[in-house]
Amino acid sequence: MDVMLFRTLGLGDQTYLLTHEGKGVLVDPQRDIDRFLRAAAERDVDLRFVLETHLHNDYVSGGEQAALRTGAELVLPAAAAPSYRHTPAFHLEEINGGGLTIRPIHTPGHTPEHTSYLVLIDGEPVALFSGGSLLVASAGRPDLLGPERARSLARLQHGSLHRLAALPPGIALYPTHGEGSFCTVTGAGRLTSTIGAELKDNPMLAIEGPDELADTLLAAPMPIPAFYKFMGPANTLGVPPMPPARVAELDQPAQGSHVVDIRPRQVQARGMLPGSLGIELDDDFGSWTGWLLPYAKPITLVAEPGQDVAEAVTQLAQIGIDTVQGVVRNLGEAATQTYQLAALDAFVKMLIQPTAQLLDVRMPTEREQTRLAGAVERFLPDLLTQGIPGKLDPARPVLIACASGRRAAIAAGLLAREGYRPIALTGAGVPEVVASLRERNAA
Repeated sequence: MDVMLFRTLGLGDQTYLLTHEGKGVLVDPQRDIDRFLRAAAERDVDLRFVLETHLHNDYVSGGEQAALRTGAELVLPAAAAPSYRHTPAFHLEEINGGGLTIRPIHTPGHTPEHTSYLVLIDGEPVALFSGGSLLVASAGRPDLLGPERARSLARLQHGSLHRLAALPPGIALYPTHGEGSFCTVTGAGRLTSTIGAELKDNPMLAIEGPDELADTLLAAPMPIPAFYKFMGPANTLGVPPMPPARVAELDQPAQGSHVVDIRPRQVQARGMLPGSLGIELDDDFGSWTGWLLPYAKPITLVAEPGQDVAEAVTQLAQIGIDTVQGVVRNLGEAATQTYQLAALDAFVKMLIQPTAQLLDVRMPTEREQTRLAGAVERFLPDLLTQGIPGKLDPARPVLIACASGRRAAIAAGLLAREGYRPIALTGAGVPEVVASLRERNAA
């Protein structure tokens, strides 16, 4: 048996291709299925099953299209009941693949229908694909379907975790959600594990009762990205094939479209199109765009000459946004929206001035760990939904910080288009600012 892992970094998810004696099982595929099918073809693998552990909340699935392309059997939790053809997976009702058997285990908690899959080879259990149930050092969060159901699902998660923990300790654990995913309760660490290792180290398994687990899971929930609410319905109704990654070259933004600048922040700072949103192209570009813009509305990208626009289009398509109208590469004299970037030392020198004002755009859970006295606090997406805090004076520079500089740069572009004078900390974050201030005070 061999298990190949495919990371989708910006979403914090893993897709798996299990192969055994020329047969393959694809688990929780993202929409851009070519990378999975290419790997199977390179290994001369006959894809026998495509498994979905749940109706995903964080991306649109490629499961249906992968099954249609290959003739594989598409398996979904029985209670998912999507609108397209599939094999329903009932609890402990085994699906035989000839020397390779799939045993579904109903594990509600992350979602009501959630199902994990135990793989047996020649009758011996060898691998567990746990989706959003038992994760490495964590568990799938139960509140993505709304606060009304969160406690009920959290209590169900307790039974599901212990059901999986009762499996033989040597079984390999392959969760879908991992580090960087907003579907985890805590920051998951390693990508894969074993049942035995989780029994020893997973703090969620040390919690005795369902209510105690619910209290823990719901104590300090992370924010839910705005685009998540569109993912479940899309995966229920079915997702069309990936759109072409190539887009038209435009002289100016398409009429009525939102303009997203994907150039490096150092280039953005020197000049952006007025009214545009700067989201530097990185692994989480799609997630931030889906969170900050109205979902699936027309988009025009602004890119550097030669910049990889196909990557941006793919990331957007992974969350169901197929509305990129084209790309503008030559801004000319129209790029008049500017902001400043500052490295740590320069930023701290400005911060200690009596007239300084600071905006912290980190998540509430991050702020609880490290706080800067006097900072105006507003999580990045809330700058759009709640507006720029009234405490900030547009006549004075606004220093902006996050944990690394990425969100600060996005926020700087937002403030610049509203007439503020933003200065974003880059290459460092609030913890480094706090440490630098302590060093200065100690000296």
